[in-house]
Amino acid sequence: MSVNSRSWTEVELRRSAEVEPLLEQVVAAMVAQDYSRRTCWEMRLALEEAIVNGLRHGNRFDPTKRVLARFHVGPSAVLAEVEDEGPGFDPADVPDPTDPEHLERPCGRGLLLMHHYLTWLCYRGSGNHVTLCKQRLAPV
Repeated sequence: MSVNSRSWTEVELRRSAEVEPLLEQVVAAMVAQDYSRRTCWEMRLALEEAIVNGLRHGNRFDPTKRVLARFHVGPSAVLAEVEDEGPGFDPADVPDPTDPEHLERPCGRGLLLMHHYLTWLCYRGSGNHVTLCKQRLAPV
């Protein structure tokens, strides 16, 4: 998928209070491109999970560290990148939250939601950089 680098928006976040304005900006750009309400909601949820995971697990809520979020809303897909300053992780090491022995554990649910609602996602480097893609649903 080819994307013009000038059409990306980049935001640095250091606190949880900064997440909502970014999410509203992404959804507004999607609405302007006539994405469905459902598609907007799905992308918003997945992006929120990725950013909050970066703030919480990656940066441990350290306000001296930043989460870099970039996004591009195109006519056929929305792409977003989220990168924190933490050590990273291996997504394969996160327990499956649907496994009966892990049902009571709070970890892993955000990753499960991201996988469910996105078209695809990809971790780069040490796991502290994730790319999210939500393609426009074709009319039925």
